[in-house]
Amino acid sequence: MASEKHEWCGWRTATEQALYGTDGFFRRTEGPGGTGGPAAHFRTSVHASPLYARAVAELLGRVDEALGRPAELALVDMGAGRGELLTGVLGLTPGLPHGLDARLRPYAVERAPRPADLDGRIAWLDTPPSGVTGLLFANEWLDNVPVDIAETDADGVPRRIEVDIAAGDGTERLGAEVTGEDADWLARWWPLAGAEAGLRAEIGHPRDTAWAHAVRTLRAGLAVAVDYGHDRATRPPFGTLTGFRDGREARPVPDGSCDLTAHVAMDACAAASPGDAAPALLLPQRDALHALGLDARRPPLALASTDPAGYVRALSAAGEAAELLDPTGLGAFTWLLQPVGPACETLLRHP
Repeated sequence: MASEKHEWCGWRTATEQALYGTDGFFRRTEGPGGTGGPAAHFRTSVHASPLYARAVAELLGRVDEALGRPAELALVDMGAGRGELLTGVLGLTPGLPHGLDARLRPYAVERAPRPADLDGRIAWLDTPPSGVTGLLFANEWLDNVPVDIAETDADGVPRRIEVDIAAGDGTERLGAEVTGEDADWLARWWPLAGAEAGLRAEIGHPRDTAWAHAVRTLRAGLAVAVDYGHDRATRPPFGTLTGFRDGREARPVPDGSCDLTAHVAMDACAAASPGDAAPALLLPQRDALHALGLDARRPPLALASTDPAGYVRALSAAGEAAELLDPTGLGAFTWLLQPVGPACETLLRHP
């Protein structure tokens, strides 16, 4: 009988190919009937409710005011998917004051091809534009920046996890000891050395680097990352790598058939911002969206008698807001806010 073929590599390499390779998940995935893209496999706050785009539009207006209403205001959407967030915000900007609709320059940053039906006002790029002024918003982008994974062996030594990309089932093994930059990052942010066998960590310095680069592309304004996150006090002992396929959590298999995602060490990303930047702010999504005006309170019952249709609309909006604010769900996401320049240093600091 012929021997089985194996091809072992770290999860960072495997994820890069599975998500962004020629036939990768974010380049080719489709929903039922050939439509839908990644949204057919997982649901973000953007997909949960148009209220999320409204909150981003509100934040954009505040950034615009803080910057003195520049002649051009950029809105850079990192990991833009199929442009859903920018499409939602653009639908709201005609109602924003001070001619923001005419001054807005929207940029979608995504490694997939441009959708054929995307609004022509949106510039489609594979890297963020440099030297712009405005709001850079990264909703569930960092969790898809590939990272390697370490696991402690029987002697408490962190070793790199290798995955068999030829097997097609996510089979893993322990590889070489973690050294160099990876070991330095673990020692500072997610210590494993000497721990009991089987503990895991996602080695997050590629995300720190990606975030720092994104922040540096702003001349002035505010950079925001929103993601599943943790800090030193809440590191998950066995890591968080998982997959999503057809709307359900699935075993992470790096074959391009599913999303591959792992939660983000948000405190490490915050510390990686440029040295001359103001201190970053970390907030639960619940607090950030409250500060931007989202309210999940039910409308007064009396409205049902005077304006039944309005009552139904208000009740529906309250339900959508409740999902975005749920402290056990989307409301537990972490917002990392990094001001660039003094104008935006106080935005959302007092929710």
